[in-house]
Amino acid sequence: MAAVIRRTSSVNPLAPGMWVMSQNDVPESLEAAAESDRPRGILTPSDRDFLLGRKTDYTDHSRKQKRNRIRRRVRNAILDFSILFECLEERDRETVFDPDDEDREAYTQGITDMLAFLHLGTMGYHTPFKDMLSEGVGKAEQQLAGSNYRMVNVEFNVDPVGQIDVDEVVEKLENDEFAELTDEELRAFVRLLTMSDSFSPEDAGEEIKDRVDEFAEKLTESATSHERTLEELTN
Repeated sequence: MAAVIRRTSSVNPLAPGMWVMSQNDVPESLEAAAESDRPRGILTPSDRDFLLGRKTDYTDHSRKQKRNRIRRRVRNAILDFSILFECLEERDRETVFDPDDEDREAYTQGITDMLAFLHLGTMGYHTPFKDMLSEGVGKAEQQLAGSNYRMVNVEFNVDPVGQIDVDEVVEKLENDEFAELTDEELRAFVRLLTMSDSFSPEDAGEEIKDRVDEFAEKLTESATSHERTLEELTN
């Protein structure tokens, strides 16, 4: 598993590991979560301002107290999930995981980051993350089936992406040898491409959209030609 972390905001010298941000320079991935008028969740609005570095006038003592309170809330939130799993009604759970369309992308990002936080936080934990993940999915499957006899196999592997020969990948692309590209080469190449300052996802998306109709038309022509040839051969 390859990961690239980009930190675009400055670090608060008074609180190592925290970001000094204004509402305008929050990374795009945090925009929805960092909205100042969002109701409290695990974190209070004050907690968010503290972690985002929006409010920096803390003494060493008050900063330490703030961090302790946040840790306690996170720990208790983790314990609360046992109650939520066992006791929250199905309709309530379904409502929680059915955000409005405009919130769906940020919500998906939040779920992804929650899993990333758990994976990172449980490294070195006495029970491996993959074992807890397997047991958790198994419990969910049993609840869905209404039976403790529901048994599933859950596989979770983290395989590092190795180095690739960029020149070789480019050569394959230039020669339309798409079938020769491995999944590893594609993932690594796309990741490297997005890291380039000259790459624009928006421009690339527009260009691809412009080519979709042309590609679909050629696919239709190819299918028609195939059917016509096959008909001639079988008659």
